[in-house]
Amino acid sequence: MKEKLAFLIQVRTGSTRMPNKMVNSFWQNKTIPEIILDKLISSFPDMEIILATSDNKRDIIFEKLAKRFEIKFFQGNENDVLERFIQAAEYYNISKIVRICADNPFLDMEEMQYLISNIDDTFDYISFKVNNSPSIKTHFGFWAEYVSLSALNKVNEKTQENLYREHVTNYIYTNPEIFNIKFLNPNKNVIGVENVRMTIDTAEDFQNLQQIYDELHKLHKNKFGIDEILEFLESNKDYQSVMSEQIKLNSK
Repeated sequence: MKEKLAFLIQVRTGSTRMPNKMVNSFWQNKTIPEIILDKLISSFPDMEIILATSDNKRDIIFEKLAKRFEIKFFQGNENDVLERFIQAAEYYNISKIVRICADNPFLDMEEMQYLISNIDDTFDYISFKVNNSPSIKTHFGFWAEYVSLSALNKVNEKTQENLYREHVTNYIYTNPEIFNIKFLNPNKNVIGVENVRMTIDTAEDFQNLQQIYDELHKLHKNKFGIDEILEFLESNKDYQSVMSEQIKLNSK
């Protein structure tokens, strides 16, 4: 297989804590996946993008979105996300994956560029280590992660545990002795920060971050990332009180 890199966005309508959050309007009649796609296409116009969802009939709704943005679309196993990722990559002949969670409308494109610039064939997995944790396990929602298809296939061979089938990279970073892993240093302004939650799991997250997104857009248009977000939150503590409560209730 030719070494080929693509964004793979994980999205579905089903959610235990907030069903349909991916199809509800988040900002100016745009859904969260639309906001993420606008960012990626603007910042990385030459990168292939795959929207990967479940084979549940209701998730066919995302096919229209993929067609409108002229990106790839894939439906796979609803209950086995690891298998879905492997199937999507193999179907589109992708060997290197930048995995993006559609819960994160505040993805930082500068950090994304830094991640991509560090990708090479010697690593199975690359992400950011934030306050001593892999970024995917934090509440920030600023980062993506890189994983090779070969690493996902190795996970598939080694475990059938539901935890590792649902959280597809967890087995990799918890077993560093059998994978070649690289952790990057994040934006220095997040070091030591604990009460920021920019990922969306619940209705409270959704409503809180809707307001923040609107305020940030008024201040910076589309040109805001980690620095601008943290500066805004420092001056608007009420938003962080909601975040602190949601962090307590939704620890990863």
